[in-house]
Amino acid sequence: MSAEVWTIVLVIISFIVYIYIGWQSRVKDTKGFFVADQGIPSLANGAATAADWMSAASFISMAGIISFLGYDGSIFLMGWTGGYVLLALLLAPYLRKFGKYTVPDFVGDRYYSNVARSVAVVAAIFVSMTYVAGQMRGVGIVFSRFLQVDINTGVIIGMVIVAFFAILGGMKGITWTQVAQYIVLIVAYLIPAIAISMLLTGNPIPQLSFTFSDIIERLNTIQVDLGFPAYTQAFANKPMIDVLFSTITLMVGTAGLPHIIVRFYTVPDVKAARWSAGWALLFIAILYTTAPALASFARYNLIDSLHNKTVEEVQQLDWANKWKNTGLLAFDDKNGDGRLQLTPNKKTSEITIDRDIVVLSTPEVAKLAPWVIALVAAGGLAAALSTASGLLLVISSSIAHDVYYRMIDPHASESKRLFVGRVMVGIAIAIAGYFGINPPGFVAEVVSLAFGLAAASFFPAIVLGVFDKRTNKEGAIAGMILGLVITSFYIFSVKFGGMQPWFGISAEGFGTVGMVLNFIVTLVVSRLTPPPPPEVQALVEELRTPEHAPPALSDIGEEQLD
Repeated sequence: MSAEVWTIVLVIISFIVYIYIGWQSRVKDTKGFFVADQGIPSLANGAATAADWMSAASFISMAGIISFLGYDGSIFLMGWTGGYVLLALLLAPYLRKFGKYTVPDFVGDRYYSNVARSVAVVAAIFVSMTYVAGQMRGVGIVFSRFLQVDINTGVIIGMVIVAFFAILGGMKGITWTQVAQYIVLIVAYLIPAIAISMLLTGNPIPQLSFTFSDIIERLNTIQVDLGFPAYTQAFANKPMIDVLFSTITLMVGTAGLPHIIVRFYTVPDVKAARWSAGWALLFIAILYTTAPALASFARYNLIDSLHNKTVEEVQQLDWANKWKNTGLLAFDDKNGDGRLQLTPNKKTSEITIDRDIVVLSTPEVAKLAPWVIALVAAGGLAAALSTASGLLLVISSSIAHDVYYRMIDPHASESKRLFVGRVMVGIAIAIAGYFGINPPGFVAEVVSLAFGLAAASFFPAIVLGVFDKRTNKEGAIAGMILGLVITSFYIFSVKFGGMQPWFGISAEGFGTVGMVLNFIVTLVVSRLTPPPPPEVQALVEELRTPEHAPPALSDIGEEQLD
């Protein structure tokens, strides 16, 4: 069977599994819809967290960026993995002990303010919408190539599938679906990596072949011969300050991502939250230690397959023609010599490769079996859909729980709250689909912007909310607004307004600046305004005391809420 037929078979089978799980996990109350009844075992929650975390950016785009940036692409490895460790050790247990459904819920109660809650809701929606746009684009890319439909149609198909298990099962359906999706995506990532590692180096373990074989030395030689910087040359594509700021942004942005934080609310207790964090870190490490090796293999194979080949030779490559039809791979014999050259200068280069196709095309370039090619397509879809579903639920809960129930209609019935939550998922899916069809960049680039927004808005409020009892509502509100506004302004000015980056700091790295300003403003304003009520300060003290649970939030009087 061809790769396309295999893809159809595997995608249909995987979608049937996801839909079946969603149906079996359907819920009838808001606790099941928003936090999966807080009954997910730590091992399963670890796998679901890993799938939620390893989005289309990790599966489809990260290795592609590393293959283009070389050493400088390590910002994604260091930032995303380091950030998860930061979240797991510094924040997750305390947030689980606090016992809320969402990040805006934590912010609203910790800072005894509905204004703070509203700002957090806006930030959560802003971050999640930016993030989910990348996932929808990833879905469209996979469908575009392997099912030979246009990207827009692919996005719509993905929307329908996500809508089914997200609307029906909420967090419970999403969680168990993500467990299955993790299995699909990690198998899909490892099999081609192992096969290509064996073909290029004779060693079946990608991590070892990347470290101890001569593949990097060969790649460095090829890069330099073509006029590119050596693959391992530091700061060749990004200035040092941007590498530093981008890494920090990705790290603290990870610790502030609402769709990851909410996963620690789905387990029974704090101990289970710690264990699920450990399992997730193990599951994430399997992919993230493989990515650098796969990136170098893909770069080597793409150059070897396309550079200096005749136009006729390239036209005979079935995979190249099919990717060309998607618009993500292009050839143009500009000098008319009959051969295609890959050069660092985009104006003279006769081969244009979109970074998002690197991982998906690698099995075809390496001439692996059609079923392996199809498996990678199914893995890419699993990665994109798992994260998209988690993000959509964050958007839904931010509006249905934090705005509608906590601020508009506190006496709403269980069924009414559940209905509003499901309607919000449907609306969020429609908006996400629009941004998937009209994305502001390639997958990992779009996703990295979301990390900047999370770093500049949520991270300081959460850290100070747990570790500084003197931080009050005035400080938190001022800090979150400043961080979100200045980071959003910078990102949009640089990406879409033509503004030159300040001091070489890219839009993807500016979240660090927003975070620092947020911390400063929050601390200063908090010290210049009255301290939090005694019961809120006691809540923070008890939150960090292992042997005691925090006092009931009902002890905080309604008159103290804005």
